[in-house]
Amino acid sequence: MPPFPPFTSPRGPASRAAAPAAALLAGLLAATGCTVANSDSLTGGADGALQIVLQQEPPTLEPCESSLTSTGVVVRSNITEPLIERDPTSGALKPLLATQWKATDDRTWTFTVRDGVRFHDGSAFDAQDAAFSITRAVGSKLGCNIDGYVFADSKLEVSAPDARTLTVKTAEPDPILPLRMSFLEIVPSGTNTQAKVREPVGTGPYKIEDWDAGISLRLGRHPGYWGTKPDYPAVRYVWRAENSIRAAMVTSGEAGIATGLGPEDGAGDLGVPFPNNETTALRMDANVAPLNDVRIRRAINYAIDKSGIVQSLFLKLGEPAGQLVANGVVGHDPAIKPWPYDPARAKALVAEARAAGTPVQTPITLIARNAQFPKVAETAEVIQEALGQAGLNVKIKMLDTAAHLEYQLRPFVRDAGPTLLLIMHGNQAGDAAFTTSQYLASDGPQSQYGTPQLDQMIDDAGQKTGAERARAFGQVLAYQNENVVQYAHIAHMRGMLGIASNVRYKPDSATTDELRLADVHRAK
Repeated sequence: MPPFPPFTSPRGPASRAAAPAAALLAGLLAATGCTVANSDSLTGGADGALQIVLQQEPPTLEPCESSLTSTGVVVRSNITEPLIERDPTSGALKPLLATQWKATDDRTWTFTVRDGVRFHDGSAFDAQDAAFSITRAVGSKLGCNIDGYVFADSKLEVSAPDARTLTVKTAEPDPILPLRMSFLEIVPSGTNTQAKVREPVGTGPYKIEDWDAGISLRLGRHPGYWGTKPDYPAVRYVWRAENSIRAAMVTSGEAGIATGLGPEDGAGDLGVPFPNNETTALRMDANVAPLNDVRIRRAINYAIDKSGIVQSLFLKLGEPAGQLVANGVVGHDPAIKPWPYDPARAKALVAEARAAGTPVQTPITLIARNAQFPKVAETAEVIQEALGQAGLNVKIKMLDTAAHLEYQLRPFVRDAGPTLLLIMHGNQAGDAAFTTSQYLASDGPQSQYGTPQLDQMIDDAGQKTGAERARAFGQVLAYQNENVVQYAHIAHMRGMLGIASNVRYKPDSATTDELRLADVHRAK
């Protein structure tokens, strides 16, 4: 994916689109009798804090869950940091808490960790903390999302022969272990290993000052930070589910940044689109009738008008998708095209399955998450209508993040009947291994179905490098579409941030999952 051009927020008057959004905001506030934000914490306010308004409150700040978007957008590289960071534009790996790394044999990687780094509690960081953090998150009883998603439940042998040296030995050769390490946030030795923590201690440029559950989360600048001091002395996160309210908070100066906006939400010229590598799709539980009939799963693919959804609901902020990974990710195959919109073919397949005895009228639950992306509820309704026209009986269930995760991650909700789960997957690592092991393998943490042949193809692709690796993962994605059909892909998305005129920030493909506060500056 080509680099996104540099962006500086416009400094002139707010656009005309801001006026109706501001009016809407005023009306809502009058009706509810509440304020948008504490005025002392506004961007450029009395204490100089930056205010960021999110779609929802983070469900947890546990660092080993930072591969979850709603957690990572606050935690990653802000409160905690990994050993290595990945440049989201070039894909290059760069030093962070590790200054260098190398493969010392086909199963062992050796890392040199940075000297002079201190945690928020004042303790010194060393290789033992890195070894502890890996052991705590990977292969432990904590059940961390990063374990399955990033490390694919790998078995690692970790040691710290001295304060500056970390060694990691894998059971099988792993050519992308340093890339995996870019997702593992470091915490101090002694962090709870029996339960996930609510307010972690890290090495990042900001530390947690106050988390008023349901209201706001405030971070303060870490005075002992080893790197460049960030511009803002403090950052306050608030959350508002209504897109137009978040947009109005930016246009009125109530917030410096608003996440998860759409083109129609009223941010005007302060709405900044960016490539985010996110793909929306339906995951189909192929273990339960009628979804256990591949004809029904194929019918669902034919029934969805992906171009119509992109044009009318996403307002062209995306493009129809035929695979789970976007362009720029190793394994993306441009030869894989989206399923064509063919409602007649969808009806015929449902009728064929009905004639063969498949109970096509069994109620199917379409599960979506509130504030998952702009127009998510409307998207679910359009899909429900399309599948109804094809002859299926679909009911919608909208959930909050915590409840949605119970369906998204193992162990899945039991006895839920046939389900379609609306997901939004962002492969920020840039390699299809993270997608396929998580979403396509039979035992993947977010996969409900698979085949032995597909599992073997995934394993084989993971051992390859270079062009062979890309080609092998492309074959995995094509095999899923042709033979397994666990997914109905909808769109490769583009995100939109609201950025106030006095804030300078250039969003990139990682921004949705990792909004680095050190990269946010006051406009000069």
